[in-house]
Amino acid sequence: MTDHADGNPRVTVSGGILEGTIEPGSGVRSFKGIPFAAPPVGDLRWRPPQPAAPWRGVRQAHNFGPRPMQLPVFGDMNFRSNGMSEDCLYLNVWAPAEPTADRLPVLVYFYGGGNVAGDGSEPRYDGTSLAQRGIITLSVNYRLNIFGFFSHPELTQESPHHASGNYGYLDQVAALHWVQENIAAFGGDPRRVTIAGESAGSISVSAQMVSPLVKNLIAGAIGSSGSLMGALTPVSLADAERVGLEFAASVGASSLAELRALSSERLLEATHEHTPQHFSGTIDGYFLPHAPADIYAAGDQAHVPLLVGWNSEEAPYVFLLMDQEPTVEHYRTVLRERFGERAEQVLQLYQAATDEEVITAATDLASDTFIGYSTWKWAEIHGQTGGQPVYRYLYAHPRPPMRPEMGDAVAGLAGGVLRGEEAEAEAQRLPPARGAVHSADIEYFMGNLATNMVYTWTDADERLSELMQQYYANFVRSGDPSGPGLPRWQAANVGDTVQFMRLDVESAIEPDRHRARYLFLDELIGGTLAR
Repeated sequence: MTDHADGNPRVTVSGGILEGTIEPGSGVRSFKGIPFAAPPVGDLRWRPPQPAAPWRGVRQAHNFGPRPMQLPVFGDMNFRSNGMSEDCLYLNVWAPAEPTADRLPVLVYFYGGGNVAGDGSEPRYDGTSLAQRGIITLSVNYRLNIFGFFSHPELTQESPHHASGNYGYLDQVAALHWVQENIAAFGGDPRRVTIAGESAGSISVSAQMVSPLVKNLIAGAIGSSGSLMGALTPVSLADAERVGLEFAASVGASSLAELRALSSERLLEATHEHTPQHFSGTIDGYFLPHAPADIYAAGDQAHVPLLVGWNSEEAPYVFLLMDQEPTVEHYRTVLRERFGERAEQVLQLYQAATDEEVITAATDLASDTFIGYSTWKWAEIHGQTGGQPVYRYLYAHPRPPMRPEMGDAVAGLAGGVLRGEEAEAEAQRLPPARGAVHSADIEYFMGNLATNMVYTWTDADERLSELMQQYYANFVRSGDPSGPGLPRWQAANVGDTVQFMRLDVESAIEPDRHRARYLFLDELIGGTLAR
């Protein structure tokens, strides 16, 4: 990495010379909007990513590339990207201010958003803070919704691997190959690459770990809230193709050629009523050779250290009780309707003798069935068959109040912010959060509290973020989050007692007192994960 006469850093990668910028106030060198694959447009729509074309001269890497095609789904997302386009396969690199003699560890981050939204330009994923800690940090774009997770018999037929449906995951694979080839130019060590993500990004990490295409490309993995064993669980190729044919019929396309001829806007609009479950990936025999739970059970996943956990309020109690008041009577009624003859067993595991206890118990159950169980399953099974330590956490710190200037805004889904009529409707639907909501941990782990202008961050928040960043950086360096001056984080799969790190204003290791809950949910759900 060299500096040009104007002070901007330059590197030479496989495609040519890149010129980045210096992040103000930090000295960190950033390179944004780097193409790691050809634009997946025209005939390349719904094909595995192809190599990016080289460029002549110096390519400016000063600005983020376009974000993937997506509808405005989540209120907590704001982008710095250059518009929205199918031409979206770009990544961003943040490197320490000064090159070092030793190759530095690398973190590759996949954004969340239910496989339907998200972008590497989001401020909460900015890599500046971790780069200041000696970690070369990347955020990576991948195709979403109908563009990234669409299967069709003609797509399967044209594929040399007889596979279709996992184009978003294959984009991530292409980015990891780009890292292997090019990260040394930024001072990084291709042998020390850790992949990380939250929500759908975490699910992506769990998917990459079982893909034969990635097994030898990573040295560690970090997952926050979600795995594909219970959340966005992939479907069989036959089922995915059937759904694809139904979609094609809904847009009046009788062939793959007609689908490729449709505008990206027409395709995106046609997904308006779809949920993330429609875009959950495919057991295609190529990227995913078998059901992920079977691969993990057989020990055929990447044998790397795993840091994994979830938040204390991944879903509010209303996700379970719906429009029912949180009373003992309503709680029992809902459990009977949902779990039938197993309702009494659920009530023993998620006990509630008073209306106040119903709020806590129903929140825990809603959170576990939404995404907590899937994350537990990943930690549990990799701890048994992965041959490496698993460091588990529960993030429990509630966000502070919103800044006064936010006025009548309210927190929405996944920590989003809503105003006006939307805010009024959401305030009626969702109760105030008592714990750490889904996605609330991202800014803390990545060191980006200052980029979120919604909340009144306190010294306690800053101290917790400092701790979490140190754990993150230590894990990326060595596969062990512990370090001098930090509470010792013991692996969950070592010793006789399953332990986890409770991340809060006062963080400490605790024994898992709710293991019976997850074993019960595994009994209910686990059998559906294997095929």
